[in-house]
Amino acid sequence: MPSNLKRIVKATIINVIVALIFGGIIVLAGDLVAGNKIATIVTLVNKMAVKTPELKQVELIFNKEAKKLDTYPLYGTKYGEIKIDSINLVAPVYLGDNNKILKLGVGHYSGSYFPGEGGSILYAAHNNSYFKKLPYVVVGDLITITTDYGTFNYKVYATDIIKETEEDKLPIDDKEEILMLYTCYPLTGIGHKSHRFVVYARLEED
Repeated sequence: MPSNLKRIVKATIINVIVALIFGGIIVLAGDLVAGNKIATIVTLVNKMAVKTPELKQVELIFNKEAKKLDTYPLYGTKYGEIKIDSINLVAPVYLGDNNKILKLGVGHYSGSYFPGEGGSILYAAHNNSYFKKLPYVVVGDLITITTDYGTFNYKVYATDIIKETEEDKLPIDDKEEILMLYTCYPLTGIGHKSHRFVVYARLEED
């Protein structure tokens, strides 16, 4: 091959390699710029995003004649406080009983009645937090529920250990105002618990 042709071929190969290198650099730079733009956009969107406001409590209106609330609290909001002096318990009460709520306080099963309505009320809390001393409650102890629309006192008349499947032991009806408190049992150990410790208390009429 003539020397001139060799030089041309060699120069062409070098030019192609250089072009490929520069092309790669340009593409990479473009990606970095685009990535930075995307990151900037995401940051701006996050800054502009409106945070979900915390649920605010509604005014609770209780109809004493009908023994019924005219307005109810929103799910997940605090509407009262439970106090049991015998076990030094003072805890907030929230409507609902999911895990998020039970981390905040005592949860009120939303399918049950409210204090003063004359039906069954079902409260739950974790056995390693608010209801860790619940099994020390005994017959005769007093339980006070304080709400914005009134204060209600209940006297314990029974306690029981039931299986988690024995839902009939936690009846929800309007025959009598019964407050039922329950937590997982036993208190010791970790993992799933197949039993529940339950406290039953009747409303003390004024």
